[in-house]
Amino acid sequence: MSGRNTALTPPADATAPVRHPGAPAPGELLGAHYEHCFGCGDGQPHGLHLEARAGEGVRVTAEFTVKAAHQGAPGLAHGGVLATALDETLGSLNWLLRVIAVTGRLETDFVRPVPVDTVLYLEAEVTAVAGRKIYSSAVGRIGGPQGPVALRADALFIEVKVDHFIDNGRPEEIRAAMADPDQVRRARAFEVNP
Repeated sequence: MSGRNTALTPPADATAPVRHPGAPAPGELLGAHYEHCFGCGDGQPHGLHLEARAGEGVRVTAEFTVKAAHQGAPGLAHGGVLATALDETLGSLNWLLRVIAVTGRLETDFVRPVPVDTVLYLEAEVTAVAGRKIYSSAVGRIGGPQGPVALRADALFIEVKVDHFIDNGRPEEIRAAMADPDQVRRARAFEVNP
């Protein structure tokens, strides 16, 4: 292996991220962007129910509790579930930029096992922006912000238009989301696709 993937390294002309003036205030709970999202939605009985909060600058924090339904090996979280938690947290960063973006690449390092019933504390930040590309990183700690590091990730998100979801999503879900009488909920369903 040659180390860090160059696709996750911002180009020389990348700029520092700028928090949108309309972004949620630091400390504000972001809430689910879509009820049926496996990462953050309340409509998923075995989902992560991850709760993200806006941080300072272009940062977020999030927490989720690893449940028995999330295990891979006996008593331990499934690596794919942990990657999903990182992806969801990193995707939440796009709310602070006020852009619609999708995951282009996610590289995850698993540092230590995460037992069932553990609260995983995640921190993520946007590190650079280059055109439609958004570079970010995250770390997951066991038990709290000072706990031992369990996982890390670097990610590349790509800014897209809402047509990306309309053209590629299953029609019945797209119609249902677009027909929602709650204008805010309708718009948020398409804000983030981590």
